[in-house]
Amino acid sequence: MSDLFWPGDERAADLFTDASWLVAMTRVEQAWLDALARAGVAPATADLIGLVGPDDTARVARAAEGTGNPVPALVALWRTRATGPGAGWVHRGLTSQDVMDTGLVLMLRDVLVRVRVELRAQVGTLVALVDGHQDTLMAARTLTQHAVPTTFGAKAAGWLTGVLDAADTVSRARLPVQFGGAAGTLSAAVELARLRGLGDPTAVVTGIVADAAETLGLRPAHPWHTTRSAIVALADALVACTGAWGRVATDVATLSRSEIAELAEPEAPGRGGSSTMPQKRNPVLSLLIRRAALTAPGLVATLHTAAALAGDERPDGAWHTEWATLRDLARRTVVAASQTSELLAGLWVDTARMRATAEGAWADLTAERRSIAAFATTEPFRESHATLDATSAADTYLGITDILVADVLTRARDYLEASQ
Repeated sequence: MSDLFWPGDERAADLFTDASWLVAMTRVEQAWLDALARAGVAPATADLIGLVGPDDTARVARAAEGTGNPVPALVALWRTRATGPGAGWVHRGLTSQDVMDTGLVLMLRDVLVRVRVELRAQVGTLVALVDGHQDTLMAARTLTQHAVPTTFGAKAAGWLTGVLDAADTVSRARLPVQFGGAAGTLSAAVELARLRGLGDPTAVVTGIVADAAETLGLRPAHPWHTTRSAIVALADALVACTGAWGRVATDVATLSRSEIAELAEPEAPGRGGSSTMPQKRNPVLSLLIRRAALTAPGLVATLHTAAALAGDERPDGAWHTEWATLRDLARRTVVAASQTSELLAGLWVDTARMRATAEGAWADLTAERRSIAAFATTEPFRESHATLDATSAADTYLGITDILVADVLTRARDYLEASQ
């Protein structure tokens, strides 16, 4: 898949494409039908896999306008093309939203798997950067101006902390199945179990939900048609990632400016060029990552708004806004994940330039230290701290930098060990 308006989109491959959604929805229907048959509600199952494919996408999409979603058209195709006594039982007890929601969760799971792989690679790369540059002196900058001395190891430790925080958020993501029937009560499924003469129909249907959830590898859950917390939590996990990566990309873009030149992106044929200026080496990876970080919060805001307006027992439009929004958010997050991994793996750190800049600005970088020393000689301070040695501070004025670096390295190594 490619997108002229989102360079790099092909990095997301077939994740969250129309074809992958058809596959996901087919898996949902198959799991439900198989569970109905195993419970004795349906007389038999039917093989739905492969009955609907990419060639059907345009037809299903056109039909979806008439019903508001593609499931009714899919159900018609499955029932027509399936064979055997189970064919007529396709979709019995479900509603369109069950199939759409559970299909979305399946696709989001695939996205999270890819994101976790990228996060782990980034943590490994960042550990090496932090460890290797604990003593690389550089100027810290606040509000765009020189502030005090720091180290590149400390800066990279900040990046690492953000990536680890994002990884923690992703690890907490929950993937619930959605089987609720027309209004979230599974009344049709229970009625089918009763008409088939099965004892305790509600227990039978509860077992069917658990069975289908296990088949799909999702968490059993009560219906959540208008309780969209699961969707917004998954979206929040993705935006936590783009935010962490955007922070890295912003620093790299800033420090790769011609007048700073302390960092540089990895080189690649054709990357960073200009259509008119032959000298340019633009930080393309950084700007594309920042693009994702800038747009993702707006997408997530749409999902939060939709969740707040999901009324009654089935939403009238709020639910429908989620599909394309989640597609864009998911694919863009995967693209940014890949680009960030590449950026970090090939990042060029000019340690000599960092030190030269810091040394050239040393008078400014140590201005705070001199003001602290001056304060320490005042009468009120000396009365409270009679034994103070105002000249005892470290020459480079690095405070607790070593502790910050050591702590984040410990956390990162624990994460890498736990995620093996």
